[in-house]
Amino acid sequence: MSYCDFAEFYDVLTEDVDYSSQAKYLINLLCENGVGSGILLDLACGTARLSIPLANAGFDVIAVDESEDMLSCAKAKLEQSGTSGVMLLHQGMQELELYGTIDASVCMLDSLNHLEDFEQVKKTIANVSLFMNPNGIFIFDVNTPYKHREVLGDNTFVIEKDNLFCVWQNEFYEEENTVDITLDFFYNIGGKYNRTNQQITEKAYDINELCLLLSQTGFEVIAIYDDMSKNPINEESERAVFVARKVK
Repeated sequence: MSYCDFAEFYDVLTEDVDYSSQAKYLINLLCENGVGSGILLDLACGTARLSIPLANAGFDVIAVDESEDMLSCAKAKLEQSGTSGVMLLHQGMQELELYGTIDASVCMLDSLNHLEDFEQVKKTIANVSLFMNPNGIFIFDVNTPYKHREVLGDNTFVIEKDNLFCVWQNEFYEEENTVDITLDFFYNIGGKYNRTNQQITEKAYDINELCLLLSQTGFEVIAIYDDMSKNPINEESERAVFVARKVK
């Protein structure tokens, strides 16, 4: 999957995401589970908007993304903010190859849902486990089957921000629990609107299957929270946050 065009508009589409609060939430979870510093892997880091506050909190961050365009934006942001302690790596999640071990990892904003199938998810989590130190903490979130079915579904959304107009169209496939997302971007340059298109597929995974996968790859599930909270997930949770510890 290529994010060549998407990288240009990613920050505009996610400007409502409170990365500062999300970083505080993650840091709190990490500290609660004994990891207050060390080397932290930010999988699917995008433009590093989460990597930066994590690095500013004292973590040595390895920020990984498969998109060179995303990493180019991330590099510019790091230079602009003067943030040190972030290493950028161009890799796909399922092809992770690090130079040493890590103390923690995060993978947020439903990035695992963007992998093609459960085998790719398994490879990704197994690789995180391979490089994770004993008692290291892995935190990731996923969009739930409920969100795919009831929220994304076959719906169409229109997003208008500054000089960007986006038509977001979904096509839901219940048997596969996937949503094909078509994004049509119209952007204003010099008073003239230009158009580009991006197609993305998201796949939702059963919570119990993810728990079993974590166990099989050397992790113990500590908690599964409703999005950005300490509340347990429920039947209408749209995003589940997993907190797992490396035990073997």
